[in-house]
Amino acid sequence: MIHFRASSIWEIMGDPKTGTGLSVTAQTALNEMAKEFTYGYSSVVDCKEMRKGIQCEDAAISLLNAVLFTNYEKNTERKTDEFFTGECDILVPRVRVRDIKNAWSLATFPATVKKVEDTAKKSGYDWQLRVYMRLWDVEESSLDYCLVSTPEELRRYEQAELHEVDRIPPHMRVTSTHYKRDLSLEQKMIDKAGLAIEYLKNAVAQISFDHKQ
Repeated sequence: MIHFRASSIWEIMGDPKTGTGLSVTAQTALNEMAKEFTYGYSSVVDCKEMRKGIQCEDAAISLLNAVLFTNYEKNTERKTDEFFTGECDILVPRVRVRDIKNAWSLATFPATVKKVEDTAKKSGYDWQLRVYMRLWDVEESSLDYCLVSTPEELRRYEQAELHEVDRIPPHMRVTSTHYKRDLSLEQKMIDKAGLAIEYLKNAVAQISFDHKQ
């Protein structure tokens, strides 16, 4: 059964330039998924920014707790429904899901809410949160950009002052924006997922057809 990851759902959400259906970006992503499925591999993106995100996740949650006077803990539950699968970073049961993004450096840290919103829209984090709201059946979500010090082995020769940020007050190192659940946008995700599933099935069949003996 096909399930779309919350972190990648944005790839199929764009509208085509004319008409309805799947955009060129969506078709490109789905063609790659079909190839991965057929040949049994998975493309893994690895970069210093992602490694920091993983290594410093606990530090970011601690920073958020210090700023919000909360005691959030990392959520470890993955949820899946008929279309989507995902694992939110923080769950406030029956109230809110939160997703934490670890900024690479002071230079890349979004210092304003508008910058966070622009980044979310560009990278699809808003759609990611909408999947989480659906999976956990909550009405609110938050995207929290956090800035914590970067491990030296990751930053190497970059300027220390861009990465050693503990000198900055905690409240100046968290920028958040919030989203409300929107059932009309949720329905759009479901509709796009349905179209994408049919496209994927056809793409897999085409690969098999083009290589039949």
